[in-house]
Order: sequence, then C-alpha cells, then structure tokens
Amino acid sequence: MPYPNLAIAVVMERTQLDNRWQSEKWEPIGVLADSSGPGSAARVLRQDSVSTQWLHPGFKLELFHDESEGYYLNLYSPQPYVFVNWLEEDGKGVPQSVTVSYNEAARQMDGGARVDGVPMPAEWISWLAEYVEKHYKPEPKKKRSRPPSFKGAKRDAA
Repeated sequence: MPYPNLAIAVVMERTQLDNRWQSEKWEPIGVLADSSGPGSAARVLRQDSVSTQWLHPGFKLELFHDESEGYYLNLYSPQPYVFVNWLEEDGKGVPQSVTVSYNEAARQMDGGARVDGVPMPAEWISWLAEYVEKHYKPEPKKKRSRPPSFKGAKRDAA
C-alpha cells in the first residue's frame, strides 16, 4: 500500500558543448512541487545562448513499505537525492520516473537505465524522515554460527 505521494516536476537542462564528438549534453538539474493539471506538456523554463531548461510535469513520488531501507540509506547519506530515470528521445532529455530509494535507483542502473540524482528539497527531507521513522525497522543482527571446521579439531592429549 503506497504512502501519500507528492506530485512533482523534473527540470532537465540541455547545454551546448564546444566539442567535435558531442554537440550538447542533457541532465536533470532539479525537482519541484507540481501544481499543473494532468496531461500537462513539457515547457521551456529558461533559454539563453548556452543552455535551455525544460520543466517536465506529471510525476508522482510514491513511497512503499518494502523500499523503507532504500529511503533510510538515502536520507542518512551526506546529501539526500531524488533519483531521476531518464532517456534521450528525439534529441531531447525526457524523464521516465523518479524515486528517493537508493535501492530502486541501483536496480534501475543495474538494468542499464540512465539514472541521475538531484539534491532533494529540504521540505521533502522532513516528509521522507517522517515516513522512515514510522516504517523502517532494521533487520536484527544475527549472531553468526561458525562452521564446525572453524571450531577446531578435538585432539587427544598425548
């Protein structure tokens, strides 16, 4: 069962490069609360001679109980991130999904997806911390049982 979610938009930036192998670079640079209606199209936020920023609305940041450990790992890292899974389609950087779980982002990258992290807004950190506090229960450490071969041989004293 999902926890209450956040409606968000992803900001992607295209930067012109002075490079003979690559003419431009796309990357996610931020996330914002999204108040646009359903079906809103991507739009240009800012444009100059070097870069263009696009706002991609319509994403939902959902939290799930089985991802609590991934949220915990992200939250207590030096810099919590929102991870953006994105593709380059028809020459444009297009976000596909967002997550705040380290584990989910790692699974996506292991599957070959392009995933970049953007700093998590401060107000979202407290929202995530509240969720983690309620739902994350670290697995108890188990005492390791040493294999019999490690316990030493029984020798007769001669």
